Amino acid sequence: MPAYLLLLVAVLSRFMPHAGLWNFTAVGGALLYFGARRPWREMLAPLAALMATDYFLTVHSYHYSFVWQGYAPTWAWYLMAMVLGQILLKSRTTTARVAAGALLGPTSFFLLSNYAAWATGWAFPYPHTLAGLGACFAAAVPFYRNDLISTAIVAGAAFGVPVLVRRMSAAQTQTVMAEK
Repeated sequence: MPAYLLLLVAVLSRFMPHAGLWNFTAVGGALLYFGARRPWREMLAPLAALMATDYFLTVHSYHYSFVWQGYAPTWAWYLMAMVLGQILLKSRTTTARVAAGALLGPTSFFLLSNYAAWATGWAFPYPHTLAGLGACFAAAVPFYRNDLISTAIVAGAAFGVPVLVRRMSAAQTQTVMAEK
């Protein structure tokens, strides 16, 4: 249930105003958590929810025509992020593994999405040269930074809060037992 609640938070975070410094969404952290906590057969639900969100935002919020080919790399990444959570965090969740997921998730999205934007020219036409590729990646650095921060916050909270609650409960139980 927590994985689905976090997925709902991720979808809703996409509808928040994103102007300014933060550009925060809970998508990366939520997908890592979902992949780590839910079985493979359930991974279509987050994919479908985020695909529907992409369509709705593109058509109704941004007032662009929807071209699904432009979203194929993003949708592939949604699956890759859940697979990363499954591989990295399902069997053993440690602080180092969560940190690795919080770094690998946004980095893989940055590389995939910006390479696709450069290669297809779908959103922003960059020259198909090494300089054009560099310009494409350079333009996306502020978004990458914000994605790293938001993924680290969400993944840290999703994986860390249950551990803190268990430790606090155990400490409280030990205190009560010591008083008896």
